[in-house]
Amino acid sequence: MSELDRLVNGCLMPGFAGPAVPRWVVDALGEGLAGVCLYGQNLRADDPAEAAGRVASLSGAVHTARADALVAVDEEGGDVTRLEYGSGSSYPGNLALGVLDDEQVTAAVAAAIGADLRRAGVDVGLAPSVDVNSDSRNPVIGVRSFGADPGLVARHGAAWVRGLQSTGVAAAAKHFPGHGATTVDSHLDLPVVDVDEATFRRRELPPFIAAIEAGVRLVMTSHVVFPAFDEQPATLSRRLLVDLLRTELGFQGVLVTDALDMAAVRAAHGIPRAAALSLAAGSDLLLVGAEDGEEHCAAIRAAVAEHLRDGTLTEARLHEAAGRVARLRREPTATTTDEASGGVGLRAARSARRVRDLHPLAAPAVVVELRAAANMAVGAARWSLADPLRELGRLDTLVTVADDDPTPDAVVADAAGRPLVVAARDAYRSPWQERWLRRLTELRPDAVTVALGMPDDLGLVPGPALAVHGASRACTRAAAEALAGR
Repeated sequence: MSELDRLVNGCLMPGFAGPAVPRWVVDALGEGLAGVCLYGQNLRADDPAEAAGRVASLSGAVHTARADALVAVDEEGGDVTRLEYGSGSSYPGNLALGVLDDEQVTAAVAAAIGADLRRAGVDVGLAPSVDVNSDSRNPVIGVRSFGADPGLVARHGAAWVRGLQSTGVAAAAKHFPGHGATTVDSHLDLPVVDVDEATFRRRELPPFIAAIEAGVRLVMTSHVVFPAFDEQPATLSRRLLVDLLRTELGFQGVLVTDALDMAAVRAAHGIPRAAALSLAAGSDLLLVGAEDGEEHCAAIRAAVAEHLRDGTLTEARLHEAAGRVARLRREPTATTTDEASGGVGLRAARSARRVRDLHPLAAPAVVVELRAAANMAVGAARWSLADPLRELGRLDTLVTVADDDPTPDAVVADAAGRPLVVAARDAYRSPWQERWLRRLTELRPDAVTVALGMPDDLGLVPGPALAVHGASRACTRAAAEALAGR
């Protein structure tokens, strides 16, 4: 392999297919590959408790191949988890922490997550999301945000960074310069946030400034266009990445792209060209995506060579990027004890729940879970309100509803004479779920609505209700305890 190709490898963080580290990754690590990112597809297991062990096994294999390689995962707590992909996270996510609004609790939750990551051999936690969720229609951020107030998001984002990095795990503030005002999921299309510069600076930037001041080691780009600055998405915008983030805000750490297999950049440029253009724009570490990355990495190396030849990218910029990543790999990490989290996640989830006209269930309930496809960041991470209610002896029957089947009329008829609980997860953004929920509560005004996503769902219906601001295992347990009167 040429010296140039090794240099490019030092900027690449691909994914791979399957539950084991493939031979091509081992070989590439020996040829300078910066590291790998683990995704949900690597962690599927028959036993839900095996996900953390699978992460540890994979990270161990990567570090055996190259001791200073970086292993990264999306571990935000709450709905976005990899360590507990099969069971749901033991921690509430950002929205619940923002509702609680105790920065010490936020830091403690992040430190507990960091300790879990360190035990699993993970070097980089691709969190926290410091997006200000200013548009309730947002299809991809929602409960992943601390809230809609820039000051609150800034305070809790900084606390999360400090907590995570106290354990030696590098944090990545995302998605610069903000994904909270989008109404399009960048996994599927290119979002545009068309606001004036004054609004942008007042709303989007404070959390990133706070994260930088807290010493965040990485910042992740967004595939979002801000026309007030550039017609290119941030991942490809030198105006945003260098002029704003580096020069004006003073960020000196590693700038990592959001995954390049996402349609927002892939559709227009393809993965290899998007990678080369992002390096030229100022990024350092290229998150290639959840697909098997062997062919993508080869194509990126070829695209970088082509852009060097035509002058779009300079060798000095490539050396700068690879150098920043190399420093991240070499920097010493803090020592973490093996102490357990002490239940900080469940305590926080209990404190963040909010109730309306709620009385404990008089008997085991018929529990309805409204189900729809999750966004790709959440993936197939497990969630269930029925599980903790079963553990507490308050589950009669579970009914799963998808695409309006079964109908609310049929469910109400079957549940006659028994308590009825319906779990919704952002029903307000799904026309069929909104119709279904309204009809059910019209027929059964005593039915309890449990919002496991944004609390906006409670505005759809009158009557008894509970919001826990997320669907993690900690949040559903907190909901079940409230329903059981615990």
